[in-house]
Amino acid sequence: MPTPAEMKEKLWKALESDRTMMLGLQGSEDVHCRPMTALVEDEHGPIWFFTSNETEIPRTLGYEAGRAVATFASKGHDLFATLHGNLQVSNDRAMIDRLWNPYVEAWFEGGKDDPKVTLLRFDAENAEIWLDELSLVAGIQMLFGADPKKEYKDKVAEVGLR
Repeated sequence: MPTPAEMKEKLWKALESDRTMMLGLQGSEDVHCRPMTALVEDEHGPIWFFTSNETEIPRTLGYEAGRAVATFASKGHDLFATLHGNLQVSNDRAMIDRLWNPYVEAWFEGGKDDPKVTLLRFDAENAEIWLDELSLVAGIQMLFGADPKKEYKDKVAEVGLR
């Protein structure tokens, strides 16, 4: 069975390659998560997101940090996670330059200098991670009457990310 540290490492590796997360602000009456492309430089965070200043998240945040939740499902559907932490607008020009890429540029007609470019910094504090590495095996076990829940009970971990 993987240790919590191994599960945490799997999360960061999956985020580096799969990148799509659902991001939302906590504490509002109607939390609406939005698909965002996560940019991660190392396995200790922060997680960065480019967005437009005309979207709801930066308009709601303003210049204050807020509590946020991000959910993640790897492309292979073998790892799922919910992350909690602080989210803030961080228009650090050096970081924008470092993270800028053709996929981000496609969203902004004016390039890096587009006045709508907004960089969000998510400092994840903790996560709950689920591994589903045995989905094919579990399906076969169920065909033969076995209970796959026993295989999954040790595949969930709550980990600190700081």
